[in-house]
Amino acid sequence: MATIISRKRGDGSTAHMAQIVVKRKGRIVHRENRTFDRRQAAYAWAEDREKELKAPGGLERVRNKCITLSDAIDKYLATSERQYSRTKIRALEALKAYPIASSPCNEICSHDILELATELGKTRQPQTVLNYLSCLSSVFSIARPAWGYELDERAMSDALKVAKRMGLVCLSHERTRRPTMDELDQIQTYFVDLYKRSPKSVPMHIVVPFALFSTRRQSEITRITWADLDDKDNSVLVRDMKDPGGKRGNDVLCEIPDEAMRIVNAFPKTDERIFPYKPFTLSYHFHTACEFYGIKDLKFHDLRHEGITRLFEMGRTLPQVAAVSGHKSWHSLKRYTHIRKCGDKYEHWKWLDAIT
Repeated sequence: MATIISRKRGDGSTAHMAQIVVKRKGRIVHRENRTFDRRQAAYAWAEDREKELKAPGGLERVRNKCITLSDAIDKYLATSERQYSRTKIRALEALKAYPIASSPCNEICSHDILELATELGKTRQPQTVLNYLSCLSSVFSIARPAWGYELDERAMSDALKVAKRMGLVCLSHERTRRPTMDELDQIQTYFVDLYKRSPKSVPMHIVVPFALFSTRRQSEITRITWADLDDKDNSVLVRDMKDPGGKRGNDVLCEIPDEAMRIVNAFPKTDERIFPYKPFTLSYHFHTACEFYGIKDLKFHDLRHEGITRLFEMGRTLPQVAAVSGHKSWHSLKRYTHIRKCGDKYEHWKWLDAIT
């Protein structure tokens, strides 16, 4: 039943994983493994474990105790009432393919998590590795108090500290890319010409200015309904706004600048949603336009950054900008505090007048 698998670690040492698989009538009913520094220790553990499993009632007793990390991940995704992002779900599902996922919860230590980080780092950037471990950390934080699964939250905390010092993980760099007026002119020209040739295409010449002036994310733009708008108060109810604590039900009332309201009011009401498209559709068309003109390293989300920067350049205060952007914490807006008031370069922007 037992198999010993030896492999080199990142530090040059050898790890010996004893893997036990129990089958009944051709089906796997139990699987577990444990890693050792010495091959003899792996054989000894496997021999003792097999005896324990073969004893009367042994398999049942072990199965009740042997909850794996993969089981904990499945429990986490299945039992929470919160709606997790697709990125988080994909990350956790991907982690189930690594050896640590089949390890018993009570046997996982910081060394195992560091090995996982090292393995992830072979094909991913440190920023992405941090995202994976952060997603996994959520499982560790609630497994013991919620379900009695013996995952050591401190082991995860220690592993993250060491991983940061070793350079295995790091925070993402803040983007500072802003579209130039010439680039926006090219993009708008592309979309206006496209819409003239194909009136049934996505009206990106409307979407782009709305994204810029409203500072809304592409996923938020595609969720806004006409009923969410309030012309009298110049506000919009942004449903399921992105938030570290979970976006489902996180509906936030945001101020909508006059320019964005002008764009919406000039747009025909053909659907319950103002822009009834998928978020990916917007970013795809934006990327296509940038490629057509050879515009490098510009993303649809940079329009939100540009819109927020514009508000600061107009002399808006942190609370006033947060009222538009929807930031609950001003910490994320501190990156803009160096911007000095210099007026509104979009005051006489020809494309705003053209679509309103």
